[in-house]
Amino acid sequence: MRENTPPRIQDIEDDEDVEEDYLIGDNEEFEEVTIEDLEAMVGGSHDHSDDDEDNNDAEPEPRTPVQDDAILTLRGHAGSAFTCSMHPTKDWAVTGGEDDKAIVWNTQTGEKIHTVEGHKDSVIETHFSSDGSYLATGDMAGEIMVFKISDDLTKIWDYSMGDMCWMKWHRAANVLIAGSEAGEIYIWRIPSGDCKILPGNGVKCESAEITGDGKKLLAGYGNGTVKLWDIKSNSIVMEVELNHPMAHKDNVSTVSCDKENPVYMTGGEDGKILFLTNSGPVGSVEAGGPVECVAFSPSADFKVAASGTLQGQIAIWDYQKYSMRTQCEHQQIDDGVTSMKWISDHTLLVGTIQGNIFGYDARNGSRIFTLSGHLGDIYAMQYNAREGIVMSVSEDQTAKIFKCPTLE
Repeated sequence: MRENTPPRIQDIEDDEDVEEDYLIGDNEEFEEVTIEDLEAMVGGSHDHSDDDEDNNDAEPEPRTPVQDDAILTLRGHAGSAFTCSMHPTKDWAVTGGEDDKAIVWNTQTGEKIHTVEGHKDSVIETHFSSDGSYLATGDMAGEIMVFKISDDLTKIWDYSMGDMCWMKWHRAANVLIAGSEAGEIYIWRIPSGDCKILPGNGVKCESAEITGDGKKLLAGYGNGTVKLWDIKSNSIVMEVELNHPMAHKDNVSTVSCDKENPVYMTGGEDGKILFLTNSGPVGSVEAGGPVECVAFSPSADFKVAASGTLQGQIAIWDYQKYSMRTQCEHQQIDDGVTSMKWISDHTLLVGTIQGNIFGYDARNGSRIFTLSGHLGDIYAMQYNAREGIVMSVSEDQTAKIFKCPTLE
């Protein structure tokens, strides 16, 4: 993980049918918070610029101008934009930034629909729930807010958990999950606020992902340990401790779960990638530098996984043989990988430090398209298959929406 950048979490877009009671079990209920409706702030100019004068003062020094392939550029944050999410059915998107704000946008017009204020630190997580009913925003200080979505946003719940590393919705239930600097993992049922906690040991929980069956959570920790948690029982199904011969020797910066099988992978700042099952590690490879991203292909037949490093290596691994299948064409100097997402069975999308977005054919590693326009590090991306668009947020304080080339 690069210094002074927030944790990045891979979005989960599957639709498994998992009951909320199965996930939460019997737990004590927190008192529900009721507050007034959030006041909407609407911007009407099509250049998508914030009206605040000090926003212009905060503009970063631009890098060398580049061709802008974006169909829409959203300007409103007075600092780096760290996170983004697109609503599953509405033409809405949300971004969060260094200015302690989250902004909801219209993705067709670029208008600012709502501004979420009241956060105490950089907003590093913004996510619509899988059914589109709720929006959750979270900052580095651990202040979390949840809003009910109708024609506007109404705040229905908030919580202060202490310094936060990541946050995400369960993909099949209105259950919100977040990992802390102290190592605890919080799981809340929304909107009731019923909570359970997976215990920590004082070491930050840096990364996590829900397994394909929706019943377990794979978590990576700052000291190199890995745990596979059963969400309902709070029990550890599998653990890779520091004394294991294949264990990471440094922070586990990223994890991924195959959606069809109980196969997992982790990437660390030590440059190592582990492949695991419910029984523990079964293989390892060296990625060539600190690993920032790992991700399994969504294909049930194309059994590969991808990794990206801060040195710019992008590799496609045959995870059944624990060997490299191909290396992607990536020749830019100092253009390290910051984010990664599969957008079809064979197409891998990669965001980089230099503000580039590349599409690769994972079967042979060839680059099939480039999307340019950002003037700073890309911190997060999301793909909307329904609209065929990619949204990204950047150090350059903007969010951009690109039309993705037609895929197979």
